This record gives sequence, structure tokens and C-alpha cells, in this order.
Amino acid sequence: MKLVELGRTGLRVSRLGLGLASLGGMFAAVPEQQAVATIDRAWELGIRLFDTAPVYGYGLSEQRAGLALRGRPRGEFVLCSKVGRLIEPGGPDIQPIWAEPPAGLGPRLDYSYAAVIRSFEDSLSRMGIDRIDILHIHDPDLDFATASTEAFRALAELRGRGTIRAISLGMNHADVAARFLRETGPSGPDCVLLAGRYTLLDQTGADELLPLCYNLGVAVLAAGVFQGGVLADSSDGAPHGYATVPRALAARISGLRTLCRQYDVPLLAAAMQFPLAHPSVPAVVVGARSPAEISEVASLLDEEIPADFWSALEREGLIAASACAG
Repeated sequence: MKLVELGRTGLRVSRLGLGLASLGGMFAAVPEQQAVATIDRAWELGIRLFDTAPVYGYGLSEQRAGLALRGRPRGEFVLCSKVGRLIEPGGPDIQPIWAEPPAGLGPRLDYSYAAVIRSFEDSLSRMGIDRIDILHIHDPDLDFATASTEAFRALAELRGRGTIRAISLGMNHADVAARFLRETGPSGPDCVLLAGRYTLLDQTGADELLPLCYNLGVAVLAAGVFQGGVLADSSDGAPHGYATVPRALAARISGLRTLCRQYDVPLLAAAMQFPLAHPSVPAVVVGARSPAEISEVASLLDEEIPADFWSALEREGLIAASACAG
């Protein structure tokens, strides 16, 4: 799989990254052996970018990342985790989406300097890996004042010492990410992991954030490209979060499917490749629950998509000219 430069970080990543939330038991339990086998299969496919977080299964995702990766040559992969939530006994900020959280543990939201340093050290301990390359400030919109000052100061010190290679934001609010970049300036975050805001269904990231990132040399990792699964299954009540799919969204998906049939393009391949056409987006990050699933997802990068298809999407108003696809 092709490796590309990650903005100004000096890191090289595969065009496809594996997000490890699903392997931490998001929505459904995943056996440990299957989780490790999924990461092993991703490695066989050439994936060299792995993204986890303390809150994913309350430490379970990081533990499994460590099991699968700590025997690998450390210079050959880029490892990302997050700060902003401590996992501790009685942590009150429970999220009901985790199927098998460790008994008695929970997350506690905390962007303070001390908590960020502790979170980083806890992540290293859980994974048993000597370093984390990229640290995302996770959901900084939940306490922007502290995240943009104390959390950022802690990560800037880690970056300055060479302990981490890059500071990032992990979030799904493009406008808040743009504000963070403006307020922290040229020495601010090096990356943004943007979930669900630069996709075939939602291109609000292109309004302000992506042009700003391009001007600053900040890399954008596009996540949530299948929009929670609604592109794969847009029926009401499917596990994409909609009890009833909004009418406008259903119409947009219908239009995409019509053009995909006309140009013989798999819809999920278009969803995967669309963000990569933007000059600020070197890679996409997707989740998987099994070796077969990550194999299927990786194959979408190899689908040949004609330039006329992207032009047709633009003519139909399904992507904006500013999206730079094609």
C-alpha cells in the first residue's frame, strides 16, 4: 500500500488507516483473538497507520493494539492515541456504546495539563509500546477553554521534547477545529482527525477547515467516510444511528446510488476515495471488526473510478467544486 507524507510532521503513513474503536467493542463485542487477527491482517495488507483512544472500550482497544503491534518494527508504523478522558475506577462519563467495558472502570473528562500527561503515560502502559507518534486532543469542543490551553500546552511540551511527533485534534466539528487552529497559530496542531465532515454526504469540512489546513500545512485524516454505515445500509433502524433516515439524506443517497450504477462504481469505493482527492487529505481512517472486513475495505482503494463520475457528481450538486475531487 502506498505511503504518503503526513503534512509537516515528517511521518509517512499508508493511505488507509485502521481505526480501533470497533475492536474495543463499539456496539458489539469482538473476541480478543479476532481483534488481534484483524490488526494482523491490516498489517499484511500494508496498513501502517493505527488509531486508538483510551475511551475505546475503556482501555480495551489500547490493550489489543499493544498485543498486535508491540512485536512489530517500531519504525514501520504510525500509532495514534488520544487525550481528554482518563480511565479510572468509578469514572462518571459513561458511554453506552461499549459492549464489554471492564467492570468498575469508566472515563472522566479532563483536559487539564496533569490529566493529559497522566493519560499519555497510561496509554503507553496499556499498550506496552515505547512511544505514541500522534496524540489527538479528543473532542476538544467539550471543554474548549481548557483543551486549547492546558491540554495543548502539555502536548506542545511533549512534541518539543520529541516524545511525540505530532499534535492532532480528534473530532467531528469542523468549525471548532478551525477555531482551534486559528487560536493556536502556526505552532498549533499538525493534524486533524475529522470524523464525518468530509464525506460524500457531508462536506462542511471544505467550507473553512480544509482550506485553512491547506494554508497551514496541517494534514487532515478523514474518518467516518461511510457516515456511520448509512451509505452501506440506509434502511430505517439499521445500525447507523437513525431510527428513521431523514428524507433529504435518503434522497442524496439515492442520487449517489443512481450515478454509481450509471458509471459502474461501487458506492463504498467512491466514499473511500472521495476525501483522498483533496490536497489536505493524505489518508482515510476506517474501522473493521474482522480480517475479512478490513480486506474488503482495503480493496476499495484499488477500484478504478473514472473522472467523468466525479464530474457527474458535481453537476448533480452531490459534491461541491471546492471539494477538489476528480
